Amino acid sequence: MSGGRDRLDALMARGCAFLGTRYAIMAGAMTWVSERNLVSAISNAGGFGMIACGAMDPARLREEIVATRALTDKSFGVNLITMHPALLDLIQVCAEEKVGHIALAGGIPSGPAIAAVKAAGAKLICFAPALAFAKKLVRSGVDALVIEGTEAGGHVGPVSTTVLAQEILPNITDVPVFVAGGIGHGEAIAAFLEMGAAGVQLGTRFVCATESVAHPKFKQAFIRAAARDAVASVQIDPRLPVIPVRALKNAGTEAFTAKQREVAALLDAGAVDMDAAQLQIEHYWAGALRRAVVEGDVENGSLMAGQSVGMVKREEPVQAIIDELVSEAAAALARRGAQAA
Repeated sequence: MSGGRDRLDALMARGCAFLGTRYAIMAGAMTWVSERNLVSAISNAGGFGMIACGAMDPARLREEIVATRALTDKSFGVNLITMHPALLDLIQVCAEEKVGHIALAGGIPSGPAIAAVKAAGAKLICFAPALAFAKKLVRSGVDALVIEGTEAGGHVGPVSTTVLAQEILPNITDVPVFVAGGIGHGEAIAAFLEMGAAGVQLGTRFVCATESVAHPKFKQAFIRAAARDAVASVQIDPRLPVIPVRALKNAGTEAFTAKQREVAALLDAGAVDMDAAQLQIEHYWAGALRRAVVEGDVENGSLMAGQSVGMVKREEPVQAIIDELVSEAAAALARRGAQAA
C-alpha cells in the first residue's frame, strides 16, 4: 500500500504544486452549495475548495471570500461565470482580496477577462469541451484546464469524460489538466492520473458532506438516487442555444421545458436579444437551484447532480470523503504495481 501511496503522490505532484494543496483534488463549484463552509472544509482536508460565485454581486463575493479565509489558511479559488454582467468587477474583487486561483466557466472567456485575471496575478483555470478549444485556451494564456464530461452535474457538454481524456490528455502537456465528470471513487482518480491528468475535480461527491449547507431534503434526494436518475435537460428550440443541465428528474425538469418555450417566444417577438434570453435561462437555473438547495423544495427546484450520484451513499465529513478517495486511489495503484511486477 505504501508503494501505491508513493506512486499517487508522484502522479499528483504537478497538480498539487499548481493548486498549493496536499492532494490534487479540486472541488467543483456548485451554486448555493460551494460556499464558505464546504470550501474551507475541503481545503482544510487537503483538497482545493472553490467558491461558486454564480449570480453573486461584487460585494457579496467579497464577503464570501473574506468569510472563507477566516475558516481556512489553505489554498482555495473562486469560480466566475463568463456571462455574468459584472464579470470584470468580480475579477477586480478577487484581485483586491488576493485570490490565488480564478476559474472562468460557462463559456470561452473573452480577451479582456483573461487579461484582467492575469493582471490580478491569479492563476487562470478554464474549461475545455474539446481539443480545439483546449489548444486555443492554452494559446490565450490559461494556466490550467479542466476537461469535464457529460456525466457531470449542472451545465454539461456532449462528450463523455473518458473520450475527452483520451482526446486531450496526450495532446495538452503545456499546462496541468484536471479531469471531471462522473468521478466518485478513487480507482477512477488513479486511472486518469495514469493517463496524464494532473488531478481531478469532483462536485457531486461533496454535496452530502456534513459541512455542506445543502438542505437535508436535497441531501436525501442524492443519497436515494441512482446514476440513471441524473438526466440532461433537452433543448426544445434550436434557435435558443441552451447548454444542457444534468439534474435529478422531477417536476422542475418539466418546468424548464416550459421556460424555454417562454423565452423562445420572447425572442420571436423581439422583446429580448440572444444575450438577454440566455441570461434569463441562467437566472431560471439559479432560482430553481436555490429552491432545492436552500429551501428544500426537491419537487419543483433543480437537483443538479452528476451521474456519480449513485455512489453517494451517506452524509459524512469532508475529511472522510477525501481520505476514502485517496485510499482507494493508492490501493488501485498498488494493485496495478503488484500485477506489473
